[in-house]
Amino acid sequence: MHIMKKSILLITIILCSGAAFNAAAQMSKKEEKEWKKRIKKLQPAQYKQLLDENKSLKGQVTSLKTEVNNVDDRVAEKDQQIAAYQQQVGDLKEELAQAQTQLKAQNVASANTGGSIDENKGVVFKVQLGAFREKDLRQYDNSPNFSAEGADDLRKYTIGVFRDYYQADKFKKYLREMGVKDAWVVSYKDGRRVPMKEVLESVGKK
Repeated sequence: MHIMKKSILLITIILCSGAAFNAAAQMSKKEEKEWKKRIKKLQPAQYKQLLDENKSLKGQVTSLKTEVNNVDDRVAEKDQQIAAYQQQVGDLKEELAQAQTQLKAQNVASANTGGSIDENKGVVFKVQLGAFREKDLRQYDNSPNFSAEGADDLRKYTIGVFRDYYQADKFKKYLREMGVKDAWVVSYKDGRRVPMKEVLESVGKK
């Protein structure tokens, strides 16, 4: 029992040795003598054991600190990954919303402009935006429902392809409300532009 108490005391001495030696100058002579007596009573084997235990404990503390730092690094890395995933999800949601908006707009445009109608067969109607001498919009000629015709000195641009005259007329009114004041309905038969009077009877227009 006495040896155990001595071991505990010596462990405390070793762990606190740095502070004890640094504070030696502040000890009273009586305290200094008392500590010297305690150290002298240690057997070499006991002293070595205490040093080994102290070294082992310090090694364990260092190892634990390293492990804690590694855990902190992994947590920080996971946090960064989560933030990146959240950003990706946000971007995908935004792209999805844009795609849905574009799809809706295309569906509306197809409904209003007649969709994929073969304008070279039968009677169709288009809305002419105007006839221009100085404006060249042929770069948009490949766009759906947009077409250009005429010579270079005077080109006519139309938008939309309709089988129903009244749908074309309704679309013309929308365009005028949007500011295209010169929009008007023109008629085609088998891909050839014809006067409106030639197709009025087929659409019930008098």
